[in-house]
Amino acid sequence: MKRLMMRSAICLLTVLAALPAPAVLADGVPEAVLAAERQRTEAIARAVASAVSVFSADGNGGGSGVVISPDGYALSNFHVTSPVGSYMQCSMADGRLYDAVIVGLDPTGDVALIKLCGRDDFPTAVMADSDDVRVGDWCFAVGNPFLLATDFQPTVTYGIVSGVHRYQFPAGTILEYADCIQTDASINPGNSGGPLFNARGELIGINGRGSFEKRGRVNVGLGYAISINQIKNFMGHLRSGRIVDHATLGATVSANEDGGIVISNILESSDAYRRGVRYGDEVIRFGGRSIGSVNGFKNVLGIYPRGWRVPLTILRDGKERELLVRLSGVHAREELIELVQKQTAKDQQPPHGKRPDKAPGKQPGDEDEPKQPHGPQAPPVPAAIAKMIKERTGYANYYFNELSLERVWNGCRTDGDFSKFGGRWKLAGKSLEGDAVSFQLDHAESSAVVPAGESTVAVGTDFSEQLGPTGSGGLLASFHIWRRFLIDGPTRIGDAYYLGTQPLRDRKGLYDVVAVTFDVVEAHLSFEPGSGRLVAMEMFPELGQDPCEVYFDTYREVQEVRLPHRITVWHGDGVFAELELTEIELSPTKEAT
Repeated sequence: MKRLMMRSAICLLTVLAALPAPAVLADGVPEAVLAAERQRTEAIARAVASAVSVFSADGNGGGSGVVISPDGYALSNFHVTSPVGSYMQCSMADGRLYDAVIVGLDPTGDVALIKLCGRDDFPTAVMADSDDVRVGDWCFAVGNPFLLATDFQPTVTYGIVSGVHRYQFPAGTILEYADCIQTDASINPGNSGGPLFNARGELIGINGRGSFEKRGRVNVGLGYAISINQIKNFMGHLRSGRIVDHATLGATVSANEDGGIVISNILESSDAYRRGVRYGDEVIRFGGRSIGSVNGFKNVLGIYPRGWRVPLTILRDGKERELLVRLSGVHAREELIELVQKQTAKDQQPPHGKRPDKAPGKQPGDEDEPKQPHGPQAPPVPAAIAKMIKERTGYANYYFNELSLERVWNGCRTDGDFSKFGGRWKLAGKSLEGDAVSFQLDHAESSAVVPAGESTVAVGTDFSEQLGPTGSGGLLASFHIWRRFLIDGPTRIGDAYYLGTQPLRDRKGLYDVVAVTFDVVEAHLSFEPGSGRLVAMEMFPELGQDPCEVYFDTYREVQEVRLPHRITVWHGDGVFAELELTEIELSPTKEAT
């Protein structure tokens, strides 16, 4: 045995002697260690360049942020910007102070989008896929702790990812932290709104909530970041300049005796109910993620905006059913505005208690409380910046909604100038089954002849009651609005606004959506981001009813404009019709007399 052990040792030493020696510098540090250190410091340097320190116009309050586009769009927290207001000043590591304005707000998710002004080549953070983040990954936070970055240099703290998919209930506020990344990298008051990066310097989250000692208000190793994937879902809505809402299924869930997650209550007015979800159904998957707990369900629900459709798998009587469910809003519009106003008023109060975004130190009432606020003193709003701030009920900044609406309309107009064809439109073709179809569309009245029968819609009569052809949910009314939008544009058709981005049935990616109120119905028109082409529309007759969904394909040139020649119509869970247009005649706009 001893001989065998000696032979093994000799063999091992021989193998080790044959291996190349690691490169070691004169001070004894292996080259691999130094290379890893250089990689880390280079990643941090790139990330720090995109970090933002946020200060209010009067110097009170503030926090952190991160730039995500060269033209200056940046992310922060709602609870950072709410006491600051529409105008703020932001510093960066380049040593400069920039004017900035609020763009859009997600108060429930505690996210704010702001825009820095003054250049179009800002250093930007690279967004990662936060679903790839794993417990134990190295990460680092960058920000403005205790608002100390008056020299414009942010602070970096390093740590690991302590947990993923963390859910935190609202704590007496509108804020609800879902699907968060937990880290032990120090996140202190003032770090709120700042970036959390992975080891490669890629953005994985926005730091929001931390746990602090009661008196010292110092991080104790529990910090939470809003996942960047959740923010990606809301990005189009934030760019709309609106105050946006999160989603609800219209149903609650609970755990049964076997540990399954089941529907415990459901509203009959919800889309989930119309799709067939019932009390007692077991939720297997939601949004493509397996559901094993109530918190797991809430985590998935919390990453989606109001109005999105999400895949849902339920189990009933041993059989799985795959559904596509439209999510409704957590709040009514007026309720959301009121809650935001209350939260903003609360955030604008002097610092007290555990407020995470105010300067540290003694609390109000202490004799030696500092008289001056932290951060630089900002001047009044410059005239050039004031032009970028427009107030309107329901909006964080209506100016940016106008910008987005104009951008989408300009993209749509690349298919031609439809204002020249304000006369009657005649469309003819056949259904997939070979039946003849025809439509005549005009400003005052439109008509259709399809296999389901003849129908008309007339302006001046309630459009919510003109839902022909039978079974379509309002195809003719949808065509009428479609024509009017192309001719009149969003500024003349009625009340129109940019909604944000949403997914479409059976199509990849997100699409720009313009919402139009025509008569008493609402239509959502979806545009391809790259080409600007109108690819779909949904016409909602009333709340609680399935819309008529129209999908436009196979565009061809007709009289100097391009129009779709293949149209698919959905209503509810099924296809109402697939149409192939073979003849299109557009009459010119009549000259004014």
